[in-house]
Amino acid sequence: MNALSAAASSGADDPHTEQWPFGVSRTPTMSIGTALSILTQEFPTVRISKIRFLEEQGIVTPHRTPSGYRTYSQADVERLRFALAAQRDSFLPLKVIRERLRELDRAGAGAPAPGARVVTEDGELTAAATRTRMSIAQLAEAAGLEATFVAELAEAGIIVADRGRRYGPGVLPVVSEAASLAEYGVAPRHLRTLRIAADRQVDLIEQITAPIRSHRTRGSAEAAAQAQAGELAQVLTRLHAALVTDGIERL
Repeated sequence: MNALSAAASSGADDPHTEQWPFGVSRTPTMSIGTALSILTQEFPTVRISKIRFLEEQGIVTPHRTPSGYRTYSQADVERLRFALAAQRDSFLPLKVIRERLRELDRAGAGAPAPGARVVTEDGELTAAATRTRMSIAQLAEAAGLEATFVAELAEAGIIVADRGRRYGPGVLPVVSEAASLAEYGVAPRHLRTLRIAADRQVDLIEQITAPIRSHRTRGSAEAAAQAQAGELAQVLTRLHAALVTDGIERL
């Protein structure tokens, strides 16, 4: 066990030290497979290796049976969900995620209840989304917009639903920025070229990170690929902004 895991374990084993989320069962009743089945409902690509990696990084410290098997509580699953959502929605590094969890631990009973959240780039929690997956009506409510406008974005293919016709919290910034453009007379259908360009960038990122993701035997492979994808996304975003700025200067 490394120093980080040992430190996390010492705090988790102290009966006088309670971690976030508060008021959630800490009875270890789930195997790692059961915990995985719960998490894959929201994070389809997560694997057991990723759960073990997050344990190594001090995000969670599951109970160990006398035989050495990991067992998880509902609180453990919520901490894992928090970390996975922060990586998926904002590409936050684990160092920042650990600090956010420490802040929630220190907040005590005043800390936010568990649930799906959007974490901004500076690591601050927002209340923009409290549902894991949302309908168009719920998405419009969370964004403070008319449902008809959000429906237009969906019809134009600007926002994409899952098979259950639900939208994740990561769609909220897209809806908000589209609403800002609408104030300048830019209709949802005019944003299709931006959607296509974004999808092509995602395809490029997927191609670049594919070699890392192929190393399934390494527990940190998926996390490393996600980190690289986040870095690439930031570089591509800066490049896009630079190209637009250059074009405006030549008007």
